[in-house]
Amino acid sequence: MSVENDHKIQLVEENISIDKETVVTGRVRVTTESSIVDDVARTTLAGTRVEITRQRIDRQVADLPQIRVEGDVTIIPVLEEIVVVEKRLMLVEEVHIRSIATQEDVSVPVKLRKQTATIERLQDQPKEEYP
Repeated sequence: MSVENDHKIQLVEENISIDKETVVTGRVRVTTESSIVDDVARTTLAGTRVEITRQRIDRQVADLPQIRVEGDVTIIPVLEEIVVVEKRLMLVEEVHIRSIATQEDVSVPVKLRKQTATIERLQDQPKEEYP
């Protein structure tokens, strides 16, 4: 052995371990209560209403007129063939359809459900001791 090793002392090493456990320290009770509240739902309903008018034309045409739109009016030609010594295409009338936007305020009674929560702290339980 060397002189250096003669002066060393071996030490003991200590370890620690920690355990955890759950302990109840208090309790609460939560209860809910439902109620119904009368209320009124309000809104504005939008829609479209149409007006239809018929205009008598009684004019002979050479070609089949097409459906057309003029502003907010759609025009649909109505034709009829009449027998003369020859066949002629007659524009009998036009049907005009106009779109008119409407709005109406409405109120509807409704029942709404609401819940409230009550929280009650219970008496603390004595701590349980473990041996």
